[in-house]
Amino acid sequence: MNSAMQCSWKAVILLALASIAIQYTAIRTFTAKPFQMCPVTVSNPLNCGMLGQDVVDLSFDKRICDDFLYFSSNVSRKTHVLILATTRSGSSFVGQLFNQHQDVFYLFEPLYHVQTTLLPRLSHSRTAGDTRVMLGASRDLLRSLYDCDLYFLESYIKPQPANHSTDKLFRRGASKALCSLPVCDSFSPGELNIDEGECVKRCGVLNMTLASDACRERRHVAIKTVRIPEVSDLRALVEDPRLNLKVIQLVRDPRGILASRIETFRDTYRLWRIWRATGRRPYNLDLTQLTMVCEDFLGSVTTGLSKPPWLKGRYMLVRYEDLAKNPLQKTKKIYDYLGLVMDKNVGDWIQNNTRGSNDLSAKHKYGTVRDSAANAESWRLKLSYDMVDYTQTVCQQVLQELGYKTVSSPEELKNLSLTLIEDKTFVPFL
Repeated sequence: MNSAMQCSWKAVILLALASIAIQYTAIRTFTAKPFQMCPVTVSNPLNCGMLGQDVVDLSFDKRICDDFLYFSSNVSRKTHVLILATTRSGSSFVGQLFNQHQDVFYLFEPLYHVQTTLLPRLSHSRTAGDTRVMLGASRDLLRSLYDCDLYFLESYIKPQPANHSTDKLFRRGASKALCSLPVCDSFSPGELNIDEGECVKRCGVLNMTLASDACRERRHVAIKTVRIPEVSDLRALVEDPRLNLKVIQLVRDPRGILASRIETFRDTYRLWRIWRATGRRPYNLDLTQLTMVCEDFLGSVTTGLSKPPWLKGRYMLVRYEDLAKNPLQKTKKIYDYLGLVMDKNVGDWIQNNTRGSNDLSAKHKYGTVRDSAANAESWRLKLSYDMVDYTQTVCQQVLQELGYKTVSSPEELKNLSLTLIEDKTFVPFL
């Protein structure tokens, strides 16, 4: 009797492990990293006859146990932050709010490599097939990066790194962790403002093994991306129990985004510049360069503000203009939402980088040194009224949803004493 009962409860345990394995396989689509955990001790499975031989494999049990313990310790130890944005929305600035934190491992646009490898000629007019391919690969890569497995990224870097070393990581110098010990010993630990170009020049080739070690040493991981259209595209990651993912969606007035892109991407937005200069809209203007921004914003914000259960405690909407107006206060609120302590380095960086500068770095198109408050509505001096009026028409719904006022005349547009930003509060979904 005792032997039969012992066999019975062991069979239940083994079946439960098998069920966990099936669920795990469904969740983890790719991984370059096997699990590391503690084996489940099964005292002589042969006591249960053929059942033990059919169901249990000790090495398999060990992998399942390893994954469970990894997930448990990972959730308690790390917060995974994703800055979800679009180009020229202030995402580099927001990224720095985490890059400067001594306990955060920050990566700048790692999904760039996925895009250039899978869709090297990707245009703004993306197809549904392109989007599915890009999103699937992006989710897999993000999952591995949050696990501090940077080897997975090597599959998308061209030429592929030899001996886990490369000098081709996109904007490597934008990550302070990749310019500091143990990855690079060229700068002193107390050096706050490490120039991106100097980092690349002095640190040399990036050792991906050391980069992975640096990631594991830090308590949290933050990643910035402009290559995920909507927050709903992240649902699989948000619901992944091995991650502790929190999304910060950064939005900006589409009129400001358009003005910034025209100045920054001069070739791509050449026809928009012709419209601004001549007052006549070119017949072959690619309007999707604007409409897609508003469609993605509207879809994502509608999802986030509808507070679906899967986003509870996982989503915060931030307007760039609010951050520009009160950078220190807003940054503290972001850190409060994440449950993290904003360290002194972050506060010092904000003080040094948001008060304006005549330095050349302040004028660099990807720079983060600027008079943030003055920059928030500077687009009003850079766009013609016709361009603004058209933008307001095609983006009317998202402008209203996000609290951006419209203008009805050229005079109103240029009157900077009249703010176009409503005093609107977006409470994080806790």
